[in-house]
Amino acid sequence: MLFEYIQKALRKAEYKILDNGTWFAEIPGFEGLWANAKTVEECRYELQEVLEEWLILKIRDQDPIPEIEGVEIKVKEAATV
Repeated sequence: MLFEYIQKALRKAEYKILDNGTWFAEIPGFEGLWANAKTVEECRYELQEVLEEWLILKIRDQDPIPEIEGVEIKVKEAATV
């Protein structure tokens, strides 16, 4: 499920080349999540890393995570011993 979610989110990414010749990418609806690199390939790789870290923080903080094309990430609370 996590892999599918990340892949669907990355397909929604928007890329643009900046005036300084580097690439910038963001995913609409994912506030504060962006990447910047020298090539579009490096930018996509960095965006994936940032997305993974962003998801970990959202899960840890129990913040809402946007649904992507019918795929949701829901965390169930674990029982404590």
